[in-house]
Amino acid sequence: MNATLLVDAIVRQTVVLIATLATGAGQRPSLSHIADQVFAELVRALKEQGLSNKLVADMFGIALRTYHTRVAQLAESHSQQGRSLWEAVYGLIQAKGQVGRAAVLDSFQSDDPAMVRAVLRDLVGSGLVYKTGRGERTCYRAPSSNDPTELSRAGVTLERMVLVALHRHGPASDSELRELLPVDDDGEWTRALSQLEADGLLVREETGDAVRYRCERCIIPFGDEVGWEAAVFDHYQAMVAALVTKLRLGTRRAGLADQIGGSTFVFDLYDGHPMQSEVLGFLKAMRTHGLELRRRLDDHDDNHPRPVAAAAMRVVAYVGQTITEADGEEHHG
Repeated sequence: MNATLLVDAIVRQTVVLIATLATGAGQRPSLSHIADQVFAELVRALKEQGLSNKLVADMFGIALRTYHTRVAQLAESHSQQGRSLWEAVYGLIQAKGQVGRAAVLDSFQSDDPAMVRAVLRDLVGSGLVYKTGRGERTCYRAPSSNDPTELSRAGVTLERMVLVALHRHGPASDSELRELLPVDDDGEWTRALSQLEADGLLVREETGDAVRYRCERCIIPFGDEVGWEAAVFDHYQAMVAALVTKLRLGTRRAGLADQIGGSTFVFDLYDGHPMQSEVLGFLKAMRTHGLELRRRLDDHDDNHPRPVAAAAMRVVAYVGQTITEADGEEHHG
């Protein structure tokens, strides 16, 4: 397998997806931290595969000393465990609304002051934080939205994303969840978890001092305008999970009897083709079949309790469809 060619091709497609998400609905989120985030996540994933620091540094084409320096810069804050310095500083400014430079440095006195100042410059340069004053009077302020509808929508979106992450990867602790969803606003994060628990969608389990959360069901209804971000997240991670699982099993070919994997079907036709409706209805047919299958499964389980000795099993299937017309314009479903 030409791994370099495959990785390069996937990176290119992922970049297109990120750019599309970043410009959708007129939004312009900051992307200044993406390069550092990709590096940090790749290092962690490669280390989890059992690779040494020297081998990881070689794969990035950098000296071992440079590698260690960069990893140290992106490591979690010494003042707030479990969060990168960038996330921790941004979270502090968001939580307080406005805070002076001296107060920021005091809050992160266990971290290198030069690194804290560098993070502040990056936040200001990216537009995530506003800077006022000079010298000792320098203050940093996070932009705020006064639109209650937008604030409410953002809150519901976070709740849906939490449910998707928890349903796929739970039970999980608070820190494990925040690795999947790096939210900087502690208040909004706590509110989302509390609201989900109050609605009965999330279950909080306490064992001694340990707290974990689980979610038994997660359904994003068709036509839900608020849930599209969570739906994209769910679809993408389902696709990645299937590919990663198959690769880790060492499988390099597909078969009709496969229970893990994916398939892509391309249908070439023309407008007015006698099979046009059937081909265009492929996505609808798959969705209908999936909904009916899940309904019958739920009905069965409601009337037949699972045998005590039976091991739990979860099957995640994903379906996507794209139409490319002669002018090159793509329509996604």
